[in-house]
Amino acid sequence: MILASVRKSLMEKLKAFPKLKDSAPGLGMLALPPKHILADVSLNWPMSCAKAAGKAPLALADEMAGAFSGIVEVESVNVTPPGFVNLKLRDSALCANLMALNLAPAKYGADTAAVKRSILLEFVSANPTGPLHLASGRGATLGDSLARILRRLGHKVHCEYYVNDGGGRVVLLGQSLQARWLELQGKPAQVPEDGYQGDYLKDMAAALPPEAASWSAEDFGRHAMKTLLDSHKEDMKSFGVAFDRWYHESELYASKAVDQTLADLRARGMVYDKEGAVWLGTTGAEGSEDDKDRVLVKKTGQPTYFLPDIAYHRDKYGRGFTEVIDILGADHHGYVPRMKAAVAALGHDPATCHMIIHQLVHLFRGATPVKMSKRAGEFVTLREVMQEVGKDACRFFFAQRTSDAHLNFDLDLAKKKSSENPVFYCQYVHARICSIFKEGLKAGVLKAGDRLQPTPELLSEKEERAILIQLAWFPEVLKICERDLSPHQLAAYLLELAGLYHAFYEQHRVVDAGQPQLSQARLALCEGVRAVMAEGLGLLGVSAPQEM
Repeated sequence: MILASVRKSLMEKLKAFPKLKDSAPGLGMLALPPKHILADVSLNWPMSCAKAAGKAPLALADEMAGAFSGIVEVESVNVTPPGFVNLKLRDSALCANLMALNLAPAKYGADTAAVKRSILLEFVSANPTGPLHLASGRGATLGDSLARILRRLGHKVHCEYYVNDGGGRVVLLGQSLQARWLELQGKPAQVPEDGYQGDYLKDMAAALPPEAASWSAEDFGRHAMKTLLDSHKEDMKSFGVAFDRWYHESELYASKAVDQTLADLRARGMVYDKEGAVWLGTTGAEGSEDDKDRVLVKKTGQPTYFLPDIAYHRDKYGRGFTEVIDILGADHHGYVPRMKAAVAALGHDPATCHMIIHQLVHLFRGATPVKMSKRAGEFVTLREVMQEVGKDACRFFFAQRTSDAHLNFDLDLAKKKSSENPVFYCQYVHARICSIFKEGLKAGVLKAGDRLQPTPELLSEKEERAILIQLAWFPEVLKICERDLSPHQLAAYLLELAGLYHAFYEQHRVVDAGQPQLSQARLALCEGVRAVMAEGLGLLGVSAPQEM
């Protein structure tokens, strides 16, 4: 991978600047140049390191430019104000990178030199008290795509769905379902004021067996939770998401992990008793950013929801994972400092606990807001949207935005078979290239099993070079996704690659029986685009069709 090799050489050259060692967090990161700079790679290192070096950024940039010359993949180095060092890569190196990509596309972007991380990634974790809503699909996309990217980079990632089946939810859900069942029997009943009002319980009540007449509220609750959890599993499978484990809150109680966690915190001096309740004392504790102490056990002796959550995180670290990532819904902002404080109270570095909050999804048809669900209550189900627009559109649309931004999902746009639809725009590139290869076989410029040679002399057009550069950046984009814990940069990258390919295709003929060598070089370029598009879409959980 050309840019990984360039980075390695750059870091080796930096040894000539001993004062700069670890002087800036971005040292070692490569970046695309600003639009006004004609280069392939731009480094802002002089600006971030100037203070440590005791020099003006532009003067430091000049020194770095001199040190960086002579890197085998770099044709030229120049400096621009206020302190950028800009690199132009050799065409021969870009073509060699394309050749390596085409030989092993499934390994392209893997980082064999990186320190491997052991991560437990928890996402979705919707309460099994109703169908999965559209926002759960956003959380599922973020979690699953991030897991795929991190694994591609060589990290160990274990995915879990935490099932909140403890506390009073079972009985409350059971009372709600029982009321719906009694209504169907013509008997007076009312869903509890704080119960579950969604009409999906009417459907569930209508399907209950005759023996429900003898059930307790808890029996109704267990049946409802199993039915709803089965639907969650079915939806996740349809959405292309697989979990290594569905971890039940009830397991924590059965194993006494909740009691053991409380005892552990007490032994660490992190809990105290006040007014008949048990509190977690994190205010002012080292590493804590929480603004107040939290109740763990109420006066009634019942644990709050927070205590089993702490027990679950204690269990995560206890299984040997060195980092945890939680992807949470928009109503969990206050949970972040609370859980980080709890992780610190357990004796772990809170910096190893990453909390990602994803914002809400608003559904539209064009400019018109949509409320689709008739049976699920006051929310749109993921299943409804998948049935209308398909998994691929859902996942790509969800992946396009950062988690902290609200998302407007246009159903009409998601179904369009045109370049306006971003997922169609990318998938069409893959399908078009598959068609071009069939054309190449028919024209005789290509034979099955041919190893295509991308030569710099034949790939000299500006549109071709732009694609070569874009293909070289794929591994770097994956590293940016790892840094930001978000797949949105990958979605943006694929859209840009699609745009560059469409521009190339409009300007240049790929298959020309009269120019077989040029055709083969351009087919090699096309194969690189096809491979990266397939790999990138796959990391987002989106298919790469051969025909459209």
